[in-house]
Amino acid sequence: MDKFAFIIHPLEREDIYRKFSWAEKMPETVVDHFVKLIPPVKAAHITGIKSKTGKEIEGFFIGLPLTAKQILTLPLEKVLKKIIKACKLAEDVGAGIVGLGAFTSVVGDKGISIAREIDIPVTTGNSYTVATAIEGTKLAAVKMGHHLADSTLLVVGATGSIGRAVSLMMAKDVKRLILVARNIEKLELLKDELQQMNPHLEVAYTLDVDRALQEAQLVISASGAVEALINPFHIQPGAVLCDVARPRDVAASVSRERDDVLVIEGGIVEVPGEVDFNFNFGYPPGTAYACMAETMMLTLEERFTGDYSLGPIIEVEKVQETMELAEKHGFKLAGLRNSERAISEDQISEIRRKAEEKIMAFL
Repeated sequence: MDKFAFIIHPLEREDIYRKFSWAEKMPETVVDHFVKLIPPVKAAHITGIKSKTGKEIEGFFIGLPLTAKQILTLPLEKVLKKIIKACKLAEDVGAGIVGLGAFTSVVGDKGISIAREIDIPVTTGNSYTVATAIEGTKLAAVKMGHHLADSTLLVVGATGSIGRAVSLMMAKDVKRLILVARNIEKLELLKDELQQMNPHLEVAYTLDVDRALQEAQLVISASGAVEALINPFHIQPGAVLCDVARPRDVAASVSRERDDVLVIEGGIVEVPGEVDFNFNFGYPPGTAYACMAETMMLTLEERFTGDYSLGPIIEVEKVQETMELAEKHGFKLAGLRNSERAISEDQISEIRRKAEEKIMAFL
């Protein structure tokens, strides 16, 4: 049976405390040092994945004991060395391909240097992440009464691999795009690229997330920041916010304090078959991140001869291909979700009603 592996890591110290309860009583500096010393481990055996075609596969979660903050702040050479060691473990357990999860997919050159050091293909899973983020945003927009052709879309982290691909693919659907990132030169280049594609598209860019939020009905956020960037203030009533980032770009307080906006988690899909992850990463049985699902789909396709979603540029053609592979094998969007729970039609109707009330009060 063909096998895959997927690299996971703790996002925060709280994830470490769940595994090592004694660590919660220790100073943070001691915990951070302890984590750096732990080698990568086989964290779980994944079974029960079965395509609509009848093909079955299995896989493994490989645990990389570094938090998101450590991956971003430790010397790059040391971080890459540890990720490569995790990928070597994936080879040892018989995986034909390995997926880079969470911050292992964004560090350095987004997987290119890692792929050079191992003998099996590597993917970040970002192509299918883009596909599901767009699908979820479009679905949520319809439910909230937005017409894409009349809407402004804000892309946070627009010059990153996911944000850029989202911008390119949504450019034909929306009236206006606002791009937010940290580098003004890269933003200007992306704006030029988008307007060359579609001269009639209105494109603006800024470094100021709060300012941009005031103008957008739709938001897709994939910044790669360690701290939340989007807070309850400045968001338009009735806005749809699709959060693709890990850790989250949209603060938890937005859902608590703004009952007039719809926050959804991007990139959560149903996996075909009776999958058992033997690991709790916070989602209902049978569901997974889209980046994990891309690794599974490539395994089902027996794509063991070349790397896939690597580097700073995601090809639109690959995003479209993952959509086709998802249909072929039976992967699909796991509805609309927030805070690891499904959002019901009644909840969406109530959010829409509150938004309409607030808009009327402004008139």
